[in-house]
Amino acid sequence: MSANTTEERGGPVPELRERAAACADRLRDADRVLLASHIDADGLTSAAVAATALERAGLPFETVFAKQLDETEVARIAATDYDTVLFTDFGSGQLDVIAPYAADGTFTPVIADHHQPAEVADAPEPDHHLNPLLVGIDGASELSGAGASYVLARALEPSGGDNRDLAALAVVGAVGDMQASDGGLSGANQGIVEEGVAAGVVEEATDLLVYGRQTRPLPKFLEYATDVRIPGITNDENGAIEFLSGLDLDLKADGEWRRWVDLTMAERQTVVSALLKRAIASGVPADRIDALVGTTYTLTDEAPGTELRDVSEFSTLLNATARYERADVGLAVCLGDREAALDRARTLLRNHRRNLSEGLQWVKNEGTTVEEHLQWFDAGTRIRETIVGIVAGMAVGASGIRGDIPIIAFAEKSAEEIKVSARGSHVLVRKGLDLSRVMREASRAVGGDGGGHDVAAGATIPAGTQAEFVAEADRIVGEQLS
Repeated sequence: MSANTTEERGGPVPELRERAAACADRLRDADRVLLASHIDADGLTSAAVAATALERAGLPFETVFAKQLDETEVARIAATDYDTVLFTDFGSGQLDVIAPYAADGTFTPVIADHHQPAEVADAPEPDHHLNPLLVGIDGASELSGAGASYVLARALEPSGGDNRDLAALAVVGAVGDMQASDGGLSGANQGIVEEGVAAGVVEEATDLLVYGRQTRPLPKFLEYATDVRIPGITNDENGAIEFLSGLDLDLKADGEWRRWVDLTMAERQTVVSALLKRAIASGVPADRIDALVGTTYTLTDEAPGTELRDVSEFSTLLNATARYERADVGLAVCLGDREAALDRARTLLRNHRRNLSEGLQWVKNEGTTVEEHLQWFDAGTRIRETIVGIVAGMAVGASGIRGDIPIIAFAEKSAEEIKVSARGSHVLVRKGLDLSRVMREASRAVGGDGGGHDVAAGATIPAGTQAEFVAEADRIVGEQLS
């Protein structure tokens, strides 16, 4: 595919072509660019896609990361001597904070984001704003921050260049942002998948939707498959081993259990068939059984049997770096470091998994406080504020935790501030839930600020205002779902 003209550089989302071209032209006019990005898996892949595109276009840049783009962080960015700032995976929700700096000429913002844009009252909105929500595409399910960066990267292609290989990272970002929760990516994300397949960097298949296909020994692979709980197998090491041993398959090699990636297609089909029979016999609901199988994405340039080969495992690895103040490590892995950075990332991942397990167990033990329309828990310092949202999402529907109402989690960020994370479900979103608005309005009511997506959002509030925040959030959720 040629990429020599603006028309041909439209990429997988034609609706964003003009916005992407305008953003790309502004970046080309800059002497140098400050690239500012969020720290989660979607933010890291957004930064990596943008950084690679800038480098290929011959544009000098520097990269910085932030947990949250608040007034303090934007002021810090404004204090640099960069005339052009590219925001990826955030910026839209902070338009009201950014706009005054754009209006007075402090810096020109270029935004590639997918979060709900904030309303701007006293200043014009930035001219260079690339966001799927502005053209009627759902930013919570159809295009991630990395996807927006990818659309920009396609528009930034130098004459004769081709950035379609960056689709691999965009798919990792989308999956890391939980946009494949209904069995596969859809909408504009699917267009990116198709470009990745055409470029030979992504492989799309129908397979078992269980985490760890590349790296986990089969018993652990099934034991930890908690998305669809099968009695006698899920969270049951002996049960998983007994199930596998009962199949007419040779599932060990040199005395060690094989991994899912090691099985032939026929062997996989045998395991899946037996799993489905066990699930049906155990009374697992039909819709949950259907969720066992779906679309999977493999990065064909990565080594088989590694975390980087499977997009779900890749995104988890990235989360394990940024949430422990090592976004630089995650970015280095995205940019191709398969030695020191990857080793460090794997160490961080082991620590991350342990912390998630301990955090989830704490929530299960303590339970949640149930209000009229939502439930909540306050972890204080027991769960790290950078992972409390992940723990909250894992807790929904677990033993003793309701799955039919949103969950709000608090964790101490500092002596003065509390981190708030909220998680819902796509079922609740279809009924009217918008946690982005809940977090923004409830936090601002107590002197904080927040935002995000309809199904997952966050905020920062002053310490001591949790009760007032819960009351306001509960009221807003009630109005949305009434």
